[in-house]
Amino acid sequence: MSSSELQAKLGLSDRKSFRVRYLNPGLADALVDMTIPDKPSSRLQKYVLTDKARTWLAQLKSEG
Repeated sequence: MSSSELQAKLGLSDRKSFRVRYLNPGLADALVDMTIPDKPSSRLQKYVLTDKARTWLAQLKSEG
């Protein structure tokens, strides 16, 4: 998904806050990857969940 698609899906309106609070930490913790890592500001940039994130989400679902 694109950054704006993710932001809309989460119901967040402030672009800067979304980046600082969600997207950058997700990238830093290797929970989210860029589809075009060589061009982080590309208008075609998309983001995908990593295997680490999928495993973490599966654990949350099995616990709850």
